[in-house]
Amino acid sequence: MLMKPISFVCCCAAALQVTRAHPKAGDNKMKTQSKNPVMADESPKGKTRSNWPRLLANLSALVCVASFTFSACTTTPTALSEQDLTPYGSVQLTEGDTLSITFPGSPSLNTTQKIRRDGKIELQSVGEVTAVGKTPAELEKEVLKLFESQLVLKQVSVTLISSELRVFVTGSVMHPGKVSADRPISALEAIMEAGGFDVAKANMKSVAVLRLEQGQLKHYVLNLKRVLDGRSKQLFYLRPSDIVFVPERAF
Repeated sequence: MLMKPISFVCCCAAALQVTRAHPKAGDNKMKTQSKNPVMADESPKGKTRSNWPRLLANLSALVCVASFTFSACTTTPTALSEQDLTPYGSVQLTEGDTLSITFPGSPSLNTTQKIRRDGKIELQSVGEVTAVGKTPAELEKEVLKLFESQLVLKQVSVTLISSELRVFVTGSVMHPGKVSADRPISALEAIMEAGGFDVAKANMKSVAVLRLEQGQLKHYVLNLKRVLDGRSKQLFYLRPSDIVFVPERAF
């Protein structure tokens, strides 16, 4: 709803520019009679062109400006997925996470690894393996494939021992800034960790979450007022480096 007034102002500005460029265009509409009638293809000074082509061109330009304005000012939020609404359903490994990797049939291969800043871990006999950005289940499949020829029992278990989830909360909250947690947290929990909503200004119905994923910026819009009122049980779970923005209400 906030975007429509902006579009209207943009369109009005475009219309004002057209009017200023052709100040007599409006005067022609007001004159319904003339003492010296002129045919459509004539003019008092002998010119054979009328003003209609120019006016139509101006109208077409105005329509184009209006169409561009509405399309530019409108943003479609990203649809919520089932993983985003499920705790631990979208946990992806990140740097600094500590993992326990166990081989039930070959305990000598068991290891505890901390993901380095380059996103990798070091496993004996196979070398470096990229872990960051994968879920524990995805890493299990990759490790099993790498060790398959060495294992009698084709089974590997990857367990996340400790993790630090860092997100950022800003806007109409009491203490904006970085929020850290050792487990997956929802957008509502992150806001509460930031001191809660600034109830005098916060728009709880349009909380935005910005997420950079595979080089694309995704934009989610959450109605947390429904959750607080008990009318919804949907909790949106955050990922590392998500930005939660609480806008102000329109007064």
